[in-house]
Amino acid sequence: MRAIISDIHGNLEALEAVLADIREQGIDVVFCLGDIIGYGPNPRECIDAVMKACQVTILGNHDQAALFDPEGFNAGAERAIFWTRHMLETGDPDGNERRWEFLGELPRMRREPKLLFVHGSARNPLSEYVFPEDVYNQRKMERIFSLVDRYCFQGHTHIPGVFTENLNFHSPDEIDYKYELGDEKVLVNVGSVGQPRDGDNRAAYVVIDEGDSGNGTPDAGSGPVTVQFRRVAYDFEKTISKIYDIAELDNFLGDRLRDGR
Repeated sequence: MRAIISDIHGNLEALEAVLADIREQGIDVVFCLGDIIGYGPNPRECIDAVMKACQVTILGNHDQAALFDPEGFNAGAERAIFWTRHMLETGDPDGNERRWEFLGELPRMRREPKLLFVHGSARNPLSEYVFPEDVYNQRKMERIFSLVDRYCFQGHTHIPGVFTENLNFHSPDEIDYKYELGDEKVLVNVGSVGQPRDGDNRAAYVVIDEGDSGNGTPDAGSGPVTVQFRRVAYDFEKTISKIYDIAELDNFLGDRLRDGR
């Protein structure tokens, strides 16, 4: 089994709750699909926790924005990135040097047999959104699926669920929070740890319960490979209070945590 997390966005309370849930299940392999930082009040601590807990981390668009410059960000997201950058440039020289090095070395994707891990999409790993309503955009989805060998795990939209090659989208509650992988190509959005946007304010992530082909890779022929969608409650009021106390972070970034929007 391995856990896939994404879109932490500087929310330490959510990240700690998710990592505790992962440990309680005896899972010690964790992948992160990016956006460790941005929006939230604890960028340093979240980077440190990901560096410690995750065997693989993918670059997200907010991570890149902190490294370089935000492009296409709204005013609130841009201010949050500039504040985040300031936090990573001041106050902890040795720690921040390690954090910058870590962010600067993150890959844009990871490929394994039958598996692709990205932040955005197979077509644009860093910044393409794939929303549930895109199942009605046949050209876009066919192009993305053409770049996927079998299963692609992604984040970025903060909306968990499964896209099938025959252009259906299954939200976790529609499938009892579990999806069995087979021969059909699928895109799995793992949701957001730190800023859910599907109307559920609990932190989201997925667990892959893998059939073992003998070499440690998923193999649909050796037994069912299932994706379990997990939700974890956390103290979002504590995170909101931190955001309110930081002038550079819009209060809206805290308020939305209550509604999961």
